[in-house]
Amino acid sequence: MSKFRVILKGIVKYNDKYLLVERWYDDRIIDPYQWEFIDGELEFGESPEEAMLRLIQEKTGISAGIEKPLYTWGFSTGQITTSGIAFLCNAQNDEIVLSEDLHNYKWIKKDEIAKSISNKAVVKDIEKSGLTSDFDLDKVKSSKKEVDNFNINELFGKQ
Repeated sequence: MSKFRVILKGIVKYNDKYLLVERWYDDRIIDPYQWEFIDGELEFGESPEEAMLRLIQEKTGISAGIEKPLYTWGFSTGQITTSGIAFLCNAQNDEIVLSEDLHNYKWIKKDEIAKSISNKAVVKDIEKSGLTSDFDLDKVKSSKKEVDNFNINELFGKQ
């Protein structure tokens, strides 16, 4: 019988800085502590948004709101298929009280994300979402009128 699980990742922002938490993984690897974003599993009966806010509260003690979903991912291992949703979240304050499973935390600027996260798959997904590049999702706003008036020739400088 196949099993499914949903993993959530919270990219928590406060005053233009992003929250990273340090978690212990395994003594058998060179660096058993790794920096990452808040994450955890969806529990039965929860919506992804409810679960994400619960996880942020449980792991850091802060209240947050969901700004938008950033990206999704998925993989299968044996009989288990995992799907993931990453959310951009806004913290209401920056006073962190870490849960016992986390070792440390820090607030970093957007341009520090790629060099602070050791999981390169996460960095790649974040870059694809536009969070760490010059392409800023916060500035992308289009209306139906803008789409209707779009002219492909203007994009390439042709009249």
